[in-house]
Amino acid sequence: MESSVDDLAKEIERALIIDQSGDDQSERGSSDKCRDRNQQNHVSRANANASGNASADANASTDANVKANADADARAAASNDAKPESSGQDSSQKQKYKEGDVDSDVDQYVPEIYSSSEDSDDGYDDSAAYRGPSLPLVVHAPLLAPGVKSVFPENLSVLDAIVHRIKTGAAKKIVVMAGAGISTDAGIPDFRSPGTGLYDNLQTYKLPYPEAIFSIDYFRKKPKPFYVLAKELYPGQFTPTQSHFFVKLLAEKGLLQRHYTQNIDCLERVAGIDPDLIVEAHGSFHTAHCISRMCRQEHSQSWVKEKIFADDIPRCLSCDSLVKPDITFFGEGLPSRFFDLLEQDFASCDLLIVMGTSLLVQPFASLINDVSHAVPRLLINRMRVGEAKTPGPGFDFDGRHAGQLHRDALVLGDCDQACALLAERLGWNKELSVLRDQFLAKPSS
Repeated sequence: MESSVDDLAKEIERALIIDQSGDDQSERGSSDKCRDRNQQNHVSRANANASGNASADANASTDANVKANADADARAAASNDAKPESSGQDSSQKQKYKEGDVDSDVDQYVPEIYSSSEDSDDGYDDSAAYRGPSLPLVVHAPLLAPGVKSVFPENLSVLDAIVHRIKTGAAKKIVVMAGAGISTDAGIPDFRSPGTGLYDNLQTYKLPYPEAIFSIDYFRKKPKPFYVLAKELYPGQFTPTQSHFFVKLLAEKGLLQRHYTQNIDCLERVAGIDPDLIVEAHGSFHTAHCISRMCRQEHSQSWVKEKIFADDIPRCLSCDSLVKPDITFFGEGLPSRFFDLLEQDFASCDLLIVMGTSLLVQPFASLINDVSHAVPRLLINRMRVGEAKTPGPGFDFDGRHAGQLHRDALVLGDCDQACALLAERLGWNKELSVLRDQFLAKPSS
């Protein structure tokens, strides 16, 4: 199966356009200048590092597809037209380097993952990588070169070092960044499965191209296809995952500074996380507004849902223009809340957890570089992503770049399993189970 719709934002994000039109600027006014500067800084940084990030994604995906031995290393290097970096390690060290610390009964981690280098063009959809059978968890065990300093103690795995920081109170302002990978077990239908995918079901509307359904210009002319799709995706039909409840547990313990999500499924809200702790970077169904710039009246989620499920096109109660859920479409700017909070959140962050995202879409992807240089960063994902090829922005899981402090931890595998493992090592596994059981015991509305 391809393309998870739980991350409808993934269909939006790969060509997300930050609206900087003259009309928008005139409407925003002087009070939004600071947010605009933040936005421009992130876009500039994204452009400056685009080629390096793409190369890192290609290498990371190759690493995730090869067996952990020296011969496979050579084949992977050849397929990338690059020689492996010289590390002075023998073949047994390379074997250990690839296998890492396996937290399962499986001897070796050999995932079947799609190549992000092949999929990162205009047709890219990374949520396919989060479908399919569960993978054994692997806590990456870096072999640091002599003299490389690390924030992680030598006698602990990187995951146990993260756990230790949380237990001792060294990490109490945790920022979480999440993508499609945390929602794939929620039961949301996908876009592209032949015969059953949502795009197939919309063919009667003769879309000029599938993504037109998320174009603001197309929506103004032909809104019906989007509302048909929205009926299939509307919040209230899907159950939050273990990952969502782990984030809620962080919040309940007063450890969550903010949860930044690329998903538009509202599952964080459904799980009961305080909305003040959530930043929906690409919008969501939670609110809706009239699309007329002269009006912009807000309409409630319940009112919009009633219209959509009655197969009516929601129109503004004030001016009769179209009403659209506040999902970021092509041709629209990101929510102001994203830019208003990111500077303070990432400046105060003392632990960054990144889960289930390709880190290909800007400006969201560049946020990993906004925490202090000594703040630990944990990536939980099915594949290695966001790695820096040269010193500078990006993850450095193996301390390869001289002069940089090693502070990046990697857990390869499914987000839900990794969150369960984290909860177990923190001694929170019973509390995590209780949160989910309490939610499931509630009568459905």
